[in-house]
Amino acid sequence: MMTMKKLPTLTARRALTPVVLALLLSGCAVGPDYHRPAVNVPTHYKEAKGWREASPQDAQSKGDWWAVYHDDTLSGLLKQVSISNQNVAQYEAQYRQARALVSESRSDLFPSATYSGSSTRSGSAATGTGQRTVSDSHSLQASASWELDLWGKLRRTLEENKASAQASEAELANITLSAQSELAQDYFQLRIMDRQIALYEESVAAYQRYLNVINNKYQAGSESRGTLAQAQTQLESARASALDLSWQRAQTEHAIAILMGKTPAEFSLPAAKEITATLPAIPQTVPSTLLERRPDIAYAERNVAAANAAVGVAIAGYYPDLTLSASGGFTGSALHNLLSLPNRVWSLGPSLSGTLLDFGATSSKVEQARAAYDADVAAYRQAVLTGFQEVENYLVELNTLQDEIVAQQRATAAAQESARVTRNQYEAGMIDYLDVATTENSSLSQQQSLLSLQSTQWVASVQLIAAVGGGWQATPR
Repeated sequence: MMTMKKLPTLTARRALTPVVLALLLSGCAVGPDYHRPAVNVPTHYKEAKGWREASPQDAQSKGDWWAVYHDDTLSGLLKQVSISNQNVAQYEAQYRQARALVSESRSDLFPSATYSGSSTRSGSAATGTGQRTVSDSHSLQASASWELDLWGKLRRTLEENKASAQASEAELANITLSAQSELAQDYFQLRIMDRQIALYEESVAAYQRYLNVINNKYQAGSESRGTLAQAQTQLESARASALDLSWQRAQTEHAIAILMGKTPAEFSLPAAKEITATLPAIPQTVPSTLLERRPDIAYAERNVAAANAAVGVAIAGYYPDLTLSASGGFTGSALHNLLSLPNRVWSLGPSLSGTLLDFGATSSKVEQARAAYDADVAAYRQAVLTGFQEVENYLVELNTLQDEIVAQQRATAAAQESARVTRNQYEAGMIDYLDVATTENSSLSQQQSLLSLQSTQWVASVQLIAAVGGGWQATPR
């Protein structure tokens, strides 16, 4: 007596379905698995103690890095960059586009189903009997297909698009940080210009008083024409310098407006004689987040990951594609009985497609992908090296500027004292005005030099914060 094997129950078949799907989806994936390229970097900074080697964490929240300056006006301006800056808006849209591409790639791993329906009437020319032939045709069909990812081509494509989307996200973060950094630098330069213009205006007022006194003496015959000309030269030179700074300030204000997504006519920043911000202290020790939050480095590294996956996609071109497809529906000449058994049509079966001969085209694509990967690795390593260079540069600049400013402050104080002494001597009739003009010009020059150094210091502090990815305050691990 034959014993028939018991068929799996419906419940058992349903339980096995996910397992079968998992086995089909877990086929081998050709091409190399990704590993972050090694970069030969120092474990510390030459210009600062406490730096250690770190791994990128560009997604880590940086908060409002500009809060260290304690300037409400600056904070208000910078917050508008991520909202209204048009470059930021462009990269944000590109990031959304990249995420949508990831969703599209993920859907390729699963079956797709389509449907179609048609209803047509056709006819032919009259025959020998003088009659025309008219026929109707109606159809309603549905089909499904599933490309089995046996070689991992679809998974590598998804991996590539994921990495590209992450690169796009890092690029968005980088353009945002760059715009914010540029605005902060412009803001501090503008505030220093305000002080420089105010200094020139004070000098113009003082030089005008001197000119009035000397002109009175000249009219009385007690002062020479040369002295009067010297005083006029000094006055007009200061006026010209103030006007030169005025248009530079206006252009800087325009640049700030554009960074906030506004036209220059929509924005103005009133002049301030003093900077209310607080210059952040240079950290003596910096946490291990060295370059972890730099979005440009993360962008370069994610491009490497995408290029690595692209190599797998190219290698998969050597292997055939296997697709399962099925279709079914109804077709007939009468619409009223279309959905009847005699009108049913169906098809079911796999299809296999591949390349037999391409004269090296696939090999060339693989070689192109590998070369692109090598280029992205080099770009990533260069981005890391550039990051180290920038931080080193700004650290040594800030450390040196602090001592330079102290020296310049002493020089400025000495020049102001010299100008004060010569003014007293001139008013006492002990010296000519030429000596006064010389010391006054020297004092003004030293004060302007001090302001220029301070401007450089403010700008360098912003550049250092940007160079470490948005602040040196790290979130505890």
